[in-house]
Amino acid sequence: MASQLALKSRIASTKSLSKVFQAQEMIASAHISRAKAKALASRPYSEAVEEAAKRLVSHVRDIDHPIFRRNEKSLKSAVFLVTADRGMAGPYNANAIRKAEDLLAQISKEGKEPLLFTFGKRGGAHFSSRMKIEREWEGHSDNPRAEEAEEASKALLSCFLEGGAGEVYLVYTEFVNLVSQKVKVLRLLPIEIVRAPKAAPEPLYEFEPDAEDALDALLPRYIASRIYECLLSSAASETAARQNAMHAATENAKGLIKDLTISLNKARQAQITQE
Repeated sequence: MASQLALKSRIASTKSLSKVFQAQEMIASAHISRAKAKALASRPYSEAVEEAAKRLVSHVRDIDHPIFRRNEKSLKSAVFLVTADRGMAGPYNANAIRKAEDLLAQISKEGKEPLLFTFGKRGGAHFSSRMKIEREWEGHSDNPRAEEAEEASKALLSCFLEGGAGEVYLVYTEFVNLVSQKVKVLRLLPIEIVRAPKAAPEPLYEFEPDAEDALDALLPRYIASRIYECLLSSAASETAARQNAMHAATENAKGLIKDLTISLNKARQAQITQE
């Protein structure tokens, strides 16, 4: 049986850790409502931009915009991975990284060169010693900014239109609810053309100077809105995962303290009996 001094030391250190876990849980709990609200609020805008793009496409016959075109001869594919800046979020980072590893391996298996972009320190730190990272964004994984989505959109569009990437994929974590978050792979580029049914009544629009120019202006906004929506969903997932992980760690610490206290009492009783 461990000595009383060793048991007291373990109880004290576990209590200190428990306080850290509780503090982290409280912080995550305070942030989750805001993160959830921002994630949900971004969807109507993203859906509206998508609907506008579809209606524009329906007015442009025989469309041949490069953003819709798959480059079958391309030997590169880009991946944009979203993780957290910090740990203590349960399996959140590990799950996203594992999904990205599987996707990168599949790209390599197809004989293509994977190009990696990362958002969040954990993803960048994991892959930096394994491969070149084209560009990294850090510091705001739990509260992403629209400006970062715009920057990522420009970088990924450039990679697709000028850098030779045949496809661009986004690996992120979808916020389902407080206890469920799912890692998703979204093909961001090329955009799939989904035309409205012919029978559906279409309102008449006039475009200045023309529909093609309007499409050129709208498509980058569409890409940025999709990226921002995924960043906000990942931020909500990160916060929820951290809250759940810290709650579980706090409960485990309480159980360990209870067991150690029982062992300490037994050690004291044994000492009294011997004396």
